[in-house]
Amino acid sequence: MITENGRKRRERCILVGVLLPHGVYNPDDPLDEIRGLAETAGLQVLASLLQKRAHVDVTTYLGSGKVEELKSLVEAHEADLVLFDNDLAPSQTRNLEKALGVKVIDRTEVILDIFASRASTHEAHLQVELAQLQYALPRLKRMWTHLSRYVGGVGVRGPGEKQLEEDRRLVEHRIRDLKARLQKVEKRKERQVASRGDVPTIGIVGYTNAGKSTLMNAITDADVLAADKLFATLDTRTRRWNFRGGGYALLSDTVGFIRNLPHSLVASFKATLEEARQADLLLHVVDASSPEAEKQIRAVNEVLREIGLEDHPSILVLNKADRVPDRSYIDVLRAHHDESIVVSAYKKEGLDRLEQAVREKLHELAVETEVVFEPALGKVLAYLNQNATVQEQRFDENEVRVHCMLPRRCFAFLQEQGARIYPVARRDSVTPARA
Repeated sequence: MITENGRKRRERCILVGVLLPHGVYNPDDPLDEIRGLAETAGLQVLASLLQKRAHVDVTTYLGSGKVEELKSLVEAHEADLVLFDNDLAPSQTRNLEKALGVKVIDRTEVILDIFASRASTHEAHLQVELAQLQYALPRLKRMWTHLSRYVGGVGVRGPGEKQLEEDRRLVEHRIRDLKARLQKVEKRKERQVASRGDVPTIGIVGYTNAGKSTLMNAITDADVLAADKLFATLDTRTRRWNFRGGGYALLSDTVGFIRNLPHSLVASFKATLEEARQADLLLHVVDASSPEAEKQIRAVNEVLREIGLEDHPSILVLNKADRVPDRSYIDVLRAHHDESIVVSAYKKEGLDRLEQAVREKLHELAVETEVVFEPALGKVLAYLNQNATVQEQRFDENEVRVHCMLPRRCFAFLQEQGARIYPVARRDSVTPARA
């Protein structure tokens, strides 16, 4: 907003939260997260209002008495807008704006605004625009006529067609266009991930601001932006992680998750999340210094369920050990997650233990097999010695048999080279194992 002296000032807002029976909130400060989102979006928070309700008011979400109280707060603080830590229906937003006389936005809208400001690549811009348009479609208020450039101007509007109908048609056309373009991005991403072949892939997931980028920098020298703010990075970055004991994996950072992450964002960021879906292993990074760590773990697991990764192999990484105010924080988390690894990515502590846990987990994902191939295929033997845990080798004039623990990611390459792969339990079978 521009002031009279020509300077730009931050928009001033009032935070509102309606606490429902089955909601997940910080008992000490239920508005803690939305306050962080507001500050990340560049808003100046002036005051807040809470109300406990058994169910929402279909007209204004809040009760009528609270609406009057909120109006008094807006006037007293000369606020520019009201930000709800809830998702409002279009009609509720309109009714509140009419009653309060200022702009009203909800949780999803402020998250979309943050994502829009963070998007830096063409892919991220497409994803954010799609999510914004899907959110805006049922909320149109003669806002979108600038989109007419996407479909041409002459002869576009039929006789008597209302402006709102044209706006809606333009937005729907743009949504279809964005979906088609993102489908191409997604297919390209799938090809990129698949082309990595036999290299182990590891995806970093976690709540926003849990230290994912800092961890990636610590173990790969990736020089990825790491900032103490929500959604510092949106774009996936993949770097090589060289293990101290030999070998390497590809490590990919992903967009941060959050409680009640808007479904439109999960859908539009499908291509970005492809890295997590295709990874052999996930590192679920948690801010162990946060009093809300356990709730954040559940929020991330909910998003993983939504994208079909609830049972994916993973390691829980309790990060920011250097910032824990009391050791009991970590003790409580480890009591619930006994196989978790404690690290401080900032101080580069615990990274050896993490690497060991990763190597052991990747080994567990291997299949006990017998690989059979012709003696002339020396490349296959060298490949097995490098990528598998070889337990026994037997040679004769006609074939070589190697009993080993073989990662499934290696199946395709070996079969392309002419090797036959048999699970040990089916050693006498004539049907090779399928990748």
